[in-house]
Amino acid sequence: MTTKTTSYYTANVDPSLEEVETRRRQLLIFKIGTLHLALSVESVKKITHYIPMQGSGITDVGLIHVDEMEITAIDLHKRLFNISQPPMSGRQFLILAKNSIDELFGILVPQTPSLVELPLSQIRTLPNSYRSGDTLEIASHVTRVQENEQLLTVFILDVDRLVPPMGMENFVF
Repeated sequence: MTTKTTSYYTANVDPSLEEVETRRRQLLIFKIGTLHLALSVESVKKITHYIPMQGSGITDVGLIHVDEMEITAIDLHKRLFNISQPPMSGRQFLILAKNSIDELFGILVPQTPSLVELPLSQIRTLPNSYRSGDTLEIASHVTRVQENEQLLTVFILDVDRLVPPMGMENFVF
């Protein structure tokens, strides 16, 4: 612990607290229905124009073909609200991200995502009781972000809850 002195006061300051205050996290924020959601920039590979999702339409998971690869696609609107995202006019985007074992997946978003940088001190862990009792079990943290004149609540998604890591050790082809 170090001591800082100024002409006004003396205070004991824990250096680890200063470090948390100066560390920052970049988030990619997007809107799904009435919710503002975010992914950590570290998990985002790229943002591209909308690519139609293939699948049965019964679940919130489908398949997209990107750069000679088949990638899992998630209809977050369907997962969160039990109804597919309504057709949108204009541009739609696809966020390509990866989970902890670098498995790629896509999320369809109806508008251009925005990039924000926040101090870690403004990001809070969601209580487990909330996560287990709500469709937002896929979120791990929450923050508040000022946009124009409005203070938004932004739920930060846990990529491993969106697309759980699965090993290939038992795969036979």
